[in-house]
Amino acid sequence: MIVRKVLVVFTHPALEKSRVNRALIERAAAIDGVTFHDLYELYPEMDIDVKAEQEMLREHDVILFQYPFFLFSVPALLKEWMDLVLVHGWAFGRNGNALKGKWVCHVITTGGSKASYSKEGYNRFTMRELLAPFEQTASLCGMHYLPPYVIHGTNVMTKEGIEEHAKHYQAMLRLLADQAFDPDGLGGMDNLIDQFRKG
Repeated sequence: MIVRKVLVVFTHPALEKSRVNRALIERAAAIDGVTFHDLYELYPEMDIDVKAEQEMLREHDVILFQYPFFLFSVPALLKEWMDLVLVHGWAFGRNGNALKGKWVCHVITTGGSKASYSKEGYNRFTMRELLAPFEQTASLCGMHYLPPYVIHGTNVMTKEGIEEHAKHYQAMLRLLADQAFDPDGLGGMDNLIDQFRKG
């Protein structure tokens, strides 16, 4: 298999309290072509090495932003990372084509149920709608935006449920790392996780 290089930009300010994300990242480490990149481990003081981060992005074909959903957005360090790394003249704008043609996907865990993220639900918007600024950022950078991979209901998830999600996540990473697979066919889905529940 020819390997497509996948970068997991992981951002969790309280990983020691997480059950689901810890299970997911254990699976990610075992896959050829996948680089796991923990921002809070590297930059606990938010002193981001912009050049190093940009070089890492250049070296990979698929970028996954993995994080818990905080107040309908990303954790603070990931937003700071985006503001400093995805800059005009490098990621977008005149001569800013470093990320053009790369794939990007948000891998999100949330305590809320799937039903709560709907027009009729408690949170009033779908997850895809709440992520619109990040979808537009991808477009601005010339990237291919994949639907989010959202794991709902983590607060009440059983050990068996967590293990099942970890297997699905590993299957997704393997598929994205396979150069023979065209991710373009996944674009019309609301939640990428549905693709990996079929099997």
